Amino acid sequence: MTNPSITKFDQRSAQPVEEDLDGWRKVEGNPTMKRWLQYVSDDGAMRCAWWEGMPGTYHAKYGEAWEFIHLLEGKITITPDGGEPQQVSAGDTFIIEKGFNGTFKIEEKALKVCAFKVK
Repeated sequence: MTNPSITKFDQRSAQPVEEDLDGWRKVEGNPTMKRWLQYVSDDGAMRCAWWEGMPGTYHAKYGEAWEFIHLLEGKITITPDGGEPQQVSAGDTFIIEKGFNGTFKIEEKALKVCAFKVK
């Protein structure tokens, strides 16, 4: 095992990646995102990161990954394709299931900490 038993997130200390995530495309406005990868499990299957999104709307395809999210700042309306919109705001904790397809309308600058399984 190369990771320590406990990994503390150091307030976005990693180098940020400013490209949109794979499977995410802009559909309204000009949203932007940054992410700071803080942890990768030894087998590469689990990752944790900070993510910041600026206002606008993305259509997202999650494929085989699911995501655990704690929203620290902002407000986002998430609408599954063919489903009902749900609004999440600062303080909310939730999961996006693998296979999710739908929109993320970032209403206010958002900051989240998240964990996602990629394998």
